[in-house]
Amino acid sequence: MPRGLDSADRKLLIGAGILLVGLILVSTLISPARNSGGASFPSSYSTAWDGAKAAFLLLQESGYRVERWELSPNDLDEDSAREVLIFAEPLLPPTSDEKARIQSFLRHGGRVVASGFSAASLLPEAERFAPADEYEDKVQFPALLPSPLIEHAPEISMVSPKDWKTARASHLVIYGNKDTAAVLTYRVGAGQVIWWGSDTPLINGGISDPGNLALFLNSVAPSHDKRILWDEYFHGARGSLWAYFAKTPLPWGMLQVGLAFLAIMATYSRRNGPIRMPAKVSRLSPLEFVETLGDLYSSAHAGSTAVQIMFQRLRFLLTRQLGLPVNVPAAELASSTSKELGWKEEALRETFVQAEQAATSLQLDDRESLALAQELFDYIARLEPGRSKKT
Repeated sequence: MPRGLDSADRKLLIGAGILLVGLILVSTLISPARNSGGASFPSSYSTAWDGAKAAFLLLQESGYRVERWELSPNDLDEDSAREVLIFAEPLLPPTSDEKARIQSFLRHGGRVVASGFSAASLLPEAERFAPADEYEDKVQFPALLPSPLIEHAPEISMVSPKDWKTARASHLVIYGNKDTAAVLTYRVGAGQVIWWGSDTPLINGGISDPGNLALFLNSVAPSHDKRILWDEYFHGARGSLWAYFAKTPLPWGMLQVGLAFLAIMATYSRRNGPIRMPAKVSRLSPLEFVETLGDLYSSAHAGSTAVQIMFQRLRFLLTRQLGLPVNVPAAELASSTSKELGWKEEALRETFVQAEQAATSLQLDDRESLALAQELFDYIARLEPGRSKKT
């Protein structure tokens, strides 16, 4: 515990620590698992022997439009004719609405590829059977009927389901033997269900067996124009809480509440904030004096006076620097300045003559006096390092 904390600060720090630990534990418990190692179900995230990441990556690298589906079946598109939905050993049961949405998905032309006995809870017209024992040896199942599913796969191998029989004439057994069916298919509306007795043909440890890869591609990806949705929702990988609320009006409501809060804070702070007197600008400011003096010169049209003052300032600086008498004639001053300082004599002489004439003229135009004052200021700036030269 840091030193220098009073009892209230210690209690606050301890409470914050307990709250942080509680949030970490809760998030750990409710966050969906992303399996990268061992798994007891064929997750597309798992690289374990019984995972299915190899099959998922195979579809991706082969150019198929495949994606993991972590949303409820209620979020499926209404137009499902170009979509394939994979249920690989689903673990969680669906709600009645979700099961009805899967049936609607099929009736509108979608294809569902399911594996394992647990898929019976999701599929319409499903006949239940006993689950396969994952520790049993694989069994070779020959093709029993001609079908697009058996192309390049006259025989497959999988862990055998237990006594899987079908009593419906519309349920066609594509692979099987005299004891059990292994793969069957049937139509639901415009859609098709392809149901495997176990997940062996798509798991990392079984997809490379003879015929299994061909069955997987024939079932899941009959063409590249299909959108393949690999379900992880029924494996527990649900979308985040924010992903759920993002589809509701809640974000807009939060935005409106935030804007209202900012408006309240703005009005409250203006009424209850600290009172400060506005800063007063001193009337003795040099800038105010300059502005006032400039206004007087402008209103009186006394440009000649301003020129006279600046010309006297320039004469004073030049005679002091050159060691000349104060009353030296303007022509002689211009000549000496040109020799000593390297300034152009003609321009300087002309400026001096105009300045002397302006000092005695009462009819000097404001524009002429301004231009002459600027020329004198430029010369003064060369003699006074503190002044900025006019460009």
